[in-house]
Amino acid sequence: MITAMRAPLMRRSLAAALFLSALAPVAVAADPQQSVAEDPRPARPAAHARLLGETTVPHKTEFRGTTVGGLSGIDRDRCTGEYVFLSDDRSFLQPARFYTAKVHVDAEGVHAVRFTGTRPLRGPDGAVYPSPAADAAHAVDPEEIRVDPLTCRYWWAQEGDRPTAADAPLVQPSLQYAARSGAYRGQFRLPTNYAITRDDRGPRRNQSLEAFTFGSRGRVVTSAVEGPLFQDGPVPDTRHGALVRVTQQTRTGRMLGQYAYPIEKIFAESDPDSPWGPDTGVPSVLAFPDDPHRFLVLERTWVAGSGYKIRLYDTTTRGATDIRTVRSLADREDVRPMRKKLVADFHTLGLSTVDNTEGMTWGPRLPTGERTLLVVSDDNFDKEAVTQIAALAIR
Repeated sequence: MITAMRAPLMRRSLAAALFLSALAPVAVAADPQQSVAEDPRPARPAAHARLLGETTVPHKTEFRGTTVGGLSGIDRDRCTGEYVFLSDDRSFLQPARFYTAKVHVDAEGVHAVRFTGTRPLRGPDGAVYPSPAADAAHAVDPEEIRVDPLTCRYWWAQEGDRPTAADAPLVQPSLQYAARSGAYRGQFRLPTNYAITRDDRGPRRNQSLEAFTFGSRGRVVTSAVEGPLFQDGPVPDTRHGALVRVTQQTRTGRMLGQYAYPIEKIFAESDPDSPWGPDTGVPSVLAFPDDPHRFLVLERTWVAGSGYKIRLYDTTTRGATDIRTVRSLADREDVRPMRKKLVADFHTLGLSTVDNTEGMTWGPRLPTGERTLLVVSDDNFDKEAVTQIAALAIR
């Protein structure tokens, strides 16, 4: 059992006072031939957040013959009341897998996390997924997991691979259905512009499908690519942000709309002595229970020498241009992006550390009327990183 730390009350009050609502830049008018989701209602105030508490999972915790780590996805299972976590181990340590756990969360924070099970994910042939070193063409890169609100089966996303070697196989991103045992049960039809290609179109390497969520009580699936498609312009830098695509579909795959979400510019210059450039994108989205057009969007940025910046936004597709037929956003100044407001900069919450937060899900409602939000960080199996499970109160 993993015990937790409570957020000091002073920090909670300070965090609540520091939340600023930051509107996205105003876009020019949309092309009249583009479909726009108009919002006839008055603008709603942005959500606000405060820290309830946090806990950490010790580095390389062993559980039933597996190494707990790389937790990049989390969701609550309404059929059991437990939580499911997805590990992004690409079968290097053990086969690609998920965990189930009991997480005690209330108004005082995260009290304990007790893992109850783990299962490997299996492919259409019934076998576990191989490591890229053994079979690159059939390997997967798990990033997000959701529990189907209608069936309580697991849906999980993997972002595929655009290898640097010209003769290496492409691995397409996918969104799969799995039984609670991890057995393969099918695959969701993704938008065609999510496909990785041999030319400079589609998602960049490690910037593909990570985020998806169920809305409208399970009838709508909303997904997002992590970074801008090649044809949609360059990645963010310290002067400019970028646009990433967010897609809404029915659970059978029929397209309902696609929208441009504006991600922030890089917050600091990289250490010039580091071989690694900055990394930023959208690792998770979460639909609001009462509004099919409204989402929490997590933006995660890492800069060598400066570490992580994690920001949470309240955003909507209402009023945004439907870009499903727009081949490239690079030269389209008439596209109206999704509007967003800042809910939390994690550096203001009073967390013990701000690390590689990648997953989020709704938890129980509090007596105050607030809804809990659980977030989890991916430690990449690195002893210098941390597996952190934190609970926020969202009003």
